Amino acid sequence: MPVFALDPFATSAADRSACRAAIRAGSKSFFAASLLLPPSVRVSAYGLYAFCRLSDDAVDEAGGNRAAALARLERRLTAACAGRPDNHPADRALAEVLARHAIPEKLPRALLEGLAWDTQGRRYDTLSEVAAYAARVAGAVGAMMTLVMGVRDGPALARACDLGVAMQFTNIARDVGEDARAGRLYLPREWLDAAGIDANAFLAEPRLGPGLQRVVADLLATADELYARAEPGIAALPLSCRPAIRGAGLIYAEIGRAVEANGLDSVTRRARVSGARKAGLLATAILPAGGGQGLSAPPLPETAFLVEAVTHHPVPAARRLPPWWNVSGQVVRVLDLIEVLEERDAFRRSAAS
Repeated sequence: MPVFALDPFATSAADRSACRAAIRAGSKSFFAASLLLPPSVRVSAYGLYAFCRLSDDAVDEAGGNRAAALARLERRLTAACAGRPDNHPADRALAEVLARHAIPEKLPRALLEGLAWDTQGRRYDTLSEVAAYAARVAGAVGAMMTLVMGVRDGPALARACDLGVAMQFTNIARDVGEDARAGRLYLPREWLDAAGIDANAFLAEPRLGPGLQRVVADLLATADELYARAEPGIAALPLSCRPAIRGAGLIYAEIGRAVEANGLDSVTRRARVSGARKAGLLATAILPAGGGQGLSAPPLPETAFLVEAVTHHPVPAARRLPPWWNVSGQVVRVLDLIEVLEERDAFRRSAAS
């Protein structure tokens, strides 16, 4: 894997713009929280997310050729890891992010494995199996984001994976009806059986009922436990990265509250968090994070392989970057400040509209 230039803005302006547009269109919640990241970290985060978004869309939009689409993504990832990315902004950005932050290939590969499970129409009997899926499609992203922020220790990575799994559980709880109409079911079969719900009948005709409401409530409660478990990891991040990560967690947890406000109806309604509410949560996220109590808890069994992939991955000296907070030069600081102010102004306008 080649060593890229250390300039955080080494990618072209057009590529950066394309990656930023991908996250703004694909995840308004994550985009809002990302505005609190330091600019250099934000550039890498956008590049990482752009490939995740491209991968998800490529599989979802492939129709009957999902396996072929996934095979193409596998080849594109291999090329990016080798430093020879395809001619696409997301591929070029991913290649740079992986090299810059010494991200082991196993992490983005885990994301594609989760997407492969989607193409196979896999069902999940237990909560642990759902967590294994969430570890791949979300926990891996949390681990990669932690590396982008310059943190590589195991406990912090474990808490980042907790947060990713929690977010995915929230997504599953919110999208039950939408997923079912697409032929997908992520709720644990054991829980459905206990609630008297036949999985095949539900997929054929998704309906809201007391049993399903209990299942959704239980999944949201499990997500809340993981949000709390992830909180100590925020204190292990660089100081100026903490508000963005806490903000992302707060916004996603609020989606769960919106599901509850909808009467736990994730079949006929889609829970949303208003721009004004997101702005309020992001303001709350600026408050100091709690201490590190609970940071050393072991990773979830389903995410342990992600943590091990990083802790066993050597970081060549040539790729060890200076901490982002050591960037010198008043010009760089002024440019960063201007970008932060512009982004926050744009966010205020979007939240007010």
